[in-house]
Amino acid sequence: MVLSSCGYIHHLAKRRSALLLLITFTATMYGHAVLVKSAPKVNEKLKGPSIPVTLVFNSRIDQARSVLTLDRPGHPACPLMIKKDSSRPETLTSSVSDATPGHYLLHWQVLSVDGHITRGQIEFEVN
Repeated sequence: MVLSSCGYIHHLAKRRSALLLLITFTATMYGHAVLVKSAPKVNEKLKGPSIPVTLVFNSRIDQARSVLTLDRPGHPACPLMIKKDSSRPETLTSSVSDATPGHYLLHWQVLSVDGHITRGQIEFEVN
């Protein structure tokens, strides 16, 4: 394929744009831990009083520096103890042993191994 100098520059610009897009997408995809699975699920209705908590992310996280907090309107926020498990470095596991009926917010904050902090919350209800 023979390109004129103008066509060649246009061809290089398109290739450069595609490469930059790929690099940006890859950096975004691997830059933060993304929650891919949770128990409880968002807006799930559960029976108490025992509620297992499992959050699975798309990459390894620093379990020792991650935080889980349970919040219920009208009650003080309660930090949850994270069960550290080196065989599952992408997972946070905990439990709630005394959940009474009502609405809850599970707040999470994780530190991915690349140093990025990600936060989120999961709303659920106990019947």
